[in-house]
Amino acid sequence: MPSSFQIGDVTIGEGDLFLIAGPCVIESEQHALKMAEAISAIARQKKLPYIFKASYDKANRTSIRSFRGPGLEEGLSILRKVRETVKVPVLTDVHEAADVPRVAEAVDVIQIPAFLCRQTDLLIAAGKSGAAVNVKKGQFVSPWDMRHAVEKVREAGGERVFLTERGASFGYNNLVVDMRSLAVMRQFAPVVFDATHSVQLPSASEGNGVAASGGQPEFIPLLARAAVAAGVDGVFLEVHDNPAQAKSDGANALDLKLLPEVLDQLIAIDTALK
Repeated sequence: MPSSFQIGDVTIGEGDLFLIAGPCVIESEQHALKMAEAISAIARQKKLPYIFKASYDKANRTSIRSFRGPGLEEGLSILRKVRETVKVPVLTDVHEAADVPRVAEAVDVIQIPAFLCRQTDLLIAAGKSGAAVNVKKGQFVSPWDMRHAVEKVREAGGERVFLTERGASFGYNNLVVDMRSLAVMRQFAPVVFDATHSVQLPSASEGNGVAASGGQPEFIPLLARAAVAAGVDGVFLEVHDNPAQAKSDGANALDLKLLPEVLDQLIAIDTALK
């Protein structure tokens, strides 16, 4: 596996477990700061390195009527404030190559959404940005083919690149996780497991007249434990203080009050492996 690297105080790829967590989308400045502070406090208590995650724009929502976020201008302002106030590295999605330079000035990690993991121009722009790059494996892509995404980022100059597993399409409106993919992709780059999107039921529900993805959050701890046991570098969790009222992906989010117990389980498994 390629050598390790730093994102702020977080070491990626040396075998030290780390956490990426936050709400799916920025709902407001107040909520983003509240979530970042709460999760950061829990991570510090558990001595677990932490990167805050939230999106300024969810460009791949199921319905055109779904909430997408505050947009580029306001969203980047909020992410900067989180980084400066809470003193943690920050990660956000980017959907357009043209947005990459501005986003790279505001955050530490640019995330390539799963649906866009083959978009060469976006990967190259991210690689040139100077920020670290997290490429989420597409639900339609084999783990061994993710080496090409890594190569595109590295060829563009982005040496700090890692991959995230988030499940593979298993028929319609369902995902399944092949734990072998974690070991396969770790041959190319450090690997994170997204335990919350992996329990998503894509575009599988409709409420209040708006189509949206469903989920099975009861399986988040189980899959996260399995991934840590498989030797993953980090764990990605979408966390919300009130999933039922979340403006995006609430159906597959982990309730904030459950986070300490879940992290205790993951740390215990990681410690046992070492």
